[in-house]
Amino acid sequence: MREIDRIADQLKRAHEGGAWHGPSVSEALKGVSAQQAAARPISGAHSIWELALHIAAWRHIAALRLAGQPLIDPPEGDWPVVRGADEASWEDARALVELRYRELVTAVRSLDEDRLNLPLAEGFSSAYVTLHGVIQHDLYHAGQISLLKKS
Repeated sequence: MREIDRIADQLKRAHEGGAWHGPSVSEALKGVSAQQAAARPISGAHSIWELALHIAAWRHIAALRLAGQPLIDPPEGDWPVVRGADEASWEDARALVELRYRELVTAVRSLDEDRLNLPLAEGFSSAYVTLHGVIQHDLYHAGQISLLKKS
């Protein structure tokens, strides 16, 4: 198996499921209502909705960086603003998480394996480090979402 395929598999496990650590992002978001997503059960902590948009934003920037755009922060911001509080808006947010996952996997699959260990741009980490960072980032926030669901 090529390294690109292994990374794509880890992205899939982090998003869709099958990771040994526990729930993936989509598993953590499953069954969450708009009301639950917008709630702040822990004072000063981000909501599930904010975490979902944050995950989507950083997946987006990783895909853009792989495409040669050396952006420091996501175009939509580190913590995108939650727009709306109804079920339709929440469904749009979850669809965005899914879209950004699909875009990132497409970018990974089109990456030349010879570029994995090269910096994405001057002053940036390699594609390998960036992609593993996205996986770690997703799983960190999936854990937070899982805890917030229990609150």
